[in-house]
Amino acid sequence: MSISFKCDSRTAVVHTGSGDIRGYEYNGLNIFKGIPYAKARRFHAPEKVEPWKDVFDAASYGYVCPLLTNDRPKGELYVPHRFWPMDEDCLNLNLWTPGLDGAERPVLVWLHGGGYEAGSAIEHIAYDGANMARFGDCVMITVNHRLNILGYFDLSDFGEEYANSANAGTDDIIAALQWIHENIRAFGGDTDNVTVFGQSGGGGKVTTLLQTPAADGLFAKGINMSGVLNALGDEKGSGKEIAQAVMDELGLKSVKELETVDYQRFARAYLKFRPAFRKEGKYVGCKPHPNAFYAGDPAAVGFRKETKDVPLMVGSVYSEFFSFGPAPYDRASMSVSEQENAVRELVGDEGADVLIPLFRRAYPERDLIDLLRLDFIFRAPEIGYIRQRSELNDCTYSYLFNLDQPINGMTTPWHCSDIPYVFHNMDLVEHTHRPDGDNHVAERVQEEVFGSVMAFARTGSPAGETLPSWRACKPDCEATMVIGETSEVRENFDHELIPAVLKYLAPAAAKRMEKEKANIQH
Repeated sequence: MSISFKCDSRTAVVHTGSGDIRGYEYNGLNIFKGIPYAKARRFHAPEKVEPWKDVFDAASYGYVCPLLTNDRPKGELYVPHRFWPMDEDCLNLNLWTPGLDGAERPVLVWLHGGGYEAGSAIEHIAYDGANMARFGDCVMITVNHRLNILGYFDLSDFGEEYANSANAGTDDIIAALQWIHENIRAFGGDTDNVTVFGQSGGGGKVTTLLQTPAADGLFAKGINMSGVLNALGDEKGSGKEIAQAVMDELGLKSVKELETVDYQRFARAYLKFRPAFRKEGKYVGCKPHPNAFYAGDPAAVGFRKETKDVPLMVGSVYSEFFSFGPAPYDRASMSVSEQENAVRELVGDEGADVLIPLFRRAYPERDLIDLLRLDFIFRAPEIGYIRQRSELNDCTYSYLFNLDQPINGMTTPWHCSDIPYVFHNMDLVEHTHRPDGDNHVAERVQEEVFGSVMAFARTGSPAGETLPSWRACKPDCEATMVIGETSEVRENFDHELIPAVLKYLAPAAAKRMEKEKANIQH
């Protein structure tokens, strides 16, 4: 296959509200990287960037937000990463489009994972937007924004100018959406058809936007992937005490000084106090904070009715956190009786007598031993989230990614393992490919997942050519598309199983989680 590349003074030049920018053409796409959508002083709301006179060179990724700690690369076969220079000047986005032609294509805006304190728009190799733009004929965008104590640190007790410092990161995302609203037509995108989607913390950010009035009208649809998690909930209370402790540690007399202190010194001081504050149940930040700007977690306050007509896809992965690292058993060599004995040993006879028939009914295609890696951390709150959302509308859709991946034999799918399929990026990620080279099932699943995402972005329903039977949920009927070796809709399929798992399996699973925690990737 021949590949084309073009970069000169007349190629991929677009006029925006801040000035002209130039990207490049590669293999049929116009690509722009590191576009500044706003600027911000530390702890303050984002502002429009100063217009520039010369053409802005958008051929390189921009800075990503500084992290609290220096991540050590690990688990790269599970979640391949890209590490990048960090700086507080990180309000930038990356954009892929098939044409600068006014075609009004659907626009998809990716919000990265890592909770609200880590990650970046380019962190995962699979975040690359080229294939989505190419095969989906859409405009694809990934967004960097402020995180951790830069984006989510409550200083409202120190003055009105800090009233929303605890949600500055969300304010950045809204600024990016506003930039898209004002400029996307020049990139071949439809201002009125913007879908925000994200995984893990990025899925949480989709919910946060739904609960933030300032985001109303800036997006039409949302996809929440593995983003319904109690641990992603709001941070309540006042940040005054921990902020004062940090300032005292740094020898600062005011928040004004904290605005300009070296970030690494700031982060070290904050991390010194966070464990004790968290243990005492005090505010530590790094999560959204309910206030006049943000209504709060819908699990606590309900969904804002102003968003009831926004279609939403919500789902998770079979194992999530429980498949990082090798299993303590070899399921391929275990007999049915050996698998049952292993379950009974972990949960006891009473638990096994309840769980085994429920699991076999919910997952008839799976080996019994897979019960020990079944996620409940995400799935349990997700069931309530979907029920709550579907009480408002008839455009809430549920899915579960259930395709095993070829690591350590065949492993139940883990947190982030669905991302390459969503982006049509199997070719970039090793773990999607089978040892014998027979990838037809994985390729079929990629087409199903990607086709559903694009159908949803175009119409508000994931039902399409690849998975035509997908229907919306009702409060008393969660119609979940279980995506795997054979993809099909199952109604309320695990609604009895998950409560039983919480009762009998969760305590033992929590102990195992402690052992595997070091391998968890965002």
